Amino acid sequence: MNNQIFATTNFASNILDWYDENRRSLPWRALPGDVVDPYHVWLSEIMLQQTTVATVAPYFKKFLGLWPCVEDLALAPLDDVLAAWAGLGYYARARNLHKCAQTVCQDFGGKFPSAETDLLKLPGVGAYTAAAIASIAFDNRAVVVDGNIERIITRYFRIQEALPKSRSQIRDRADQLTPDTRSGDYAQAMMDIGSTVCKPKAPLCEDCPVSTGCDAQKEGDQLVYPKKAPKKKKPEKHANILWIENHSGQVLMRRRDEKGLLGGMMEFPSTDWTEAPATETEITELLIELGFKENLPLKTGAPTIKHTFTHFHLFLTPYQHNLEREERLVSNSLIWVDQEKLDAIALPTLMVKVVKSVKSRQGALPL
Repeated sequence: MNNQIFATTNFASNILDWYDENRRSLPWRALPGDVVDPYHVWLSEIMLQQTTVATVAPYFKKFLGLWPCVEDLALAPLDDVLAAWAGLGYYARARNLHKCAQTVCQDFGGKFPSAETDLLKLPGVGAYTAAAIASIAFDNRAVVVDGNIERIITRYFRIQEALPKSRSQIRDRADQLTPDTRSGDYAQAMMDIGSTVCKPKAPLCEDCPVSTGCDAQKEGDQLVYPKKAPKKKKPEKHANILWIENHSGQVLMRRRDEKGLLGGMMEFPSTDWTEAPATETEITELLIELGFKENLPLKTGAPTIKHTFTHFHLFLTPYQHNLEREERLVSNSLIWVDQEKLDAIALPTLMVKVVKSVKSRQGALPL
């Protein structure tokens, strides 16, 4: 049967039949017959961006325990939200999560809008997330395309153009297949099939409800799809990071600017992240900026930290010093933090690595 004919007649119905028998049980997914909570759908979709289901599940349960509804989340201090988010990465999502909850309460009376156009106005909600919420939470027809669905579509139609250029073609094909009814179930079914059947490396074509119409399955070249443009080598950046303890054993920290990577998060002060390693002059300038003497003696020896962001690798070299007397902080963004309380604040993973690096060295070499 020609794919075009199969797509318009059998594809969606076969997908939905499969879903009725094989749907996954997920903490945020309403049971058949239950009313879908848009707050649960939105929260899970934001958390699932660039993160796996297994990782998200405990965070989702934790957030619901702390903030059972969107009004609770909107009233929560941002620092509490960031602390609860710690470990999920991409912290701009957490800041937007908080802003979005406040926007829903202020502009929509605490109820999520159902139209994609309104959802797109919410902080942190892009095209995919808006379509997912509209379809799953409100059962509106919306074209939902995530990484799993991209894989299904490119294999089914054997799309030759590589990602990301092929995305407009993939969306057009997905629009062609999306049914007018049970749109939310269909979207979740496609996600489930992509995750459990049409897998990246070992697709289970014998379990797929639409394999008879799949061009890649017929040709036996499923693993070729989706085609991707060659990856560019990630550039490297370097910085020196300071671990300064006062006479009480507290460590110096500051809050990063709201914009940019790790925006609004707590950090140990560092030089700028640049392609070349930091010079002695840059370290001196940082010390002066922090209110210390330019010749403050610093010790090295803690292991260099490597951390990979989406677009580059970062290498941090720790420098340590113990102050013998009280020092006046020169900025409101600087604070002294008890080391035993570091686990209680919103430390990004990068800063957790710094703590582990320094702690691995402390005691081995006197400062």
